[in-house]
Amino acid sequence: YMVLYMPTLALVNSIAFRQMKDPQKEFAPIRVLGTLGWIIAGLTIGWLNWEQTNSLQATFLMAAGAAALLGVFSFTLPATPPVKSGQSSSIGDLLGLDAIGLLKNRSYLIFFLASIAICIPLAFYYGFTNPFLNEVGMKAAAGVQSLGQVSELLFMLAIPLFFSRLGVKKMLAIGMAAWVLRYLFFAYGDGASNYWMLIAGIVLHGVCYDFFFVTGQIYTDNLAGERFKSSAQGFITLATYGVGMLIGTLLSGEIFDKNALASGGHDWRMIWLIPAAIAAVVLLAFLLFFRERNAVAAGQEAPVAYGEASAVAPG
Repeated sequence: YMVLYMPTLALVNSIAFRQMKDPQKEFAPIRVLGTLGWIIAGLTIGWLNWEQTNSLQATFLMAAGAAALLGVFSFTLPATPPVKSGQSSSIGDLLGLDAIGLLKNRSYLIFFLASIAICIPLAFYYGFTNPFLNEVGMKAAAGVQSLGQVSELLFMLAIPLFFSRLGVKKMLAIGMAAWVLRYLFFAYGDGASNYWMLIAGIVLHGVCYDFFFVTGQIYTDNLAGERFKSSAQGFITLATYGVGMLIGTLLSGEIFDKNALASGGHDWRMIWLIPAAIAAVVLLAFLLFFRERNAVAAGQEAPVAYGEASAVAPG
């Protein structure tokens, strides 16, 4: 299922960006509908009490049904032929590797490496937040987690405003800083007096995801230009949800197993402090080496539509 599903993340972005006249303003209001789907799924699972009864079969059947509907609906999407119409495609084209030239831009190279690195702590969140919340005693954890998607929805609608006011570097940095803060909240939160930390960590999802990943997708699209729009989205998805998440999944699973307690449960403080430290290192490196002025210069030298994204306060 995941082998078939994951490529659609880049594909749907490619189709959307190809159809938009002003992605910086149009992408967020469209992308927010995906977040709405997450909210509905989380609330449904919590309302039906599936996680408490360990009804994974019902959860997967719901996902399968939604995927089938999505597949049928996809036939109604607007025609989006390849830019290289009439030309044969290589394996490199299919993997988005023809966009590798973007890495010649020093600022984009730093962003690319930071994207891979930040997906390592991201794997901790995707893999272990729900088991963590259930283990510390949160009721209807999946439903409560949907607060993160509500936050994501609200912040995503404000992305165009933040983009024009803050610029690329500040938005990406705020997103990474939110990851550090979230994991610290999880490390020191509990189901008693520090319950608010758990809620705060969940609500921070809007900043964590929108300010880094959505901003990064728009930044990539603006820098790539018309010719490499689709390839660039595939390339950054391969790096993040491919390489970064693979490393993060292997690492988080190992750390989770090593912090199992003999008495039952896990040492969640240690489990969450590790991704907090990783995110902090990535943030520091990004702040030191990413230069938005350099990105502007590179964008002016290359045939790319980067004007809007770089016409903001330099970092």
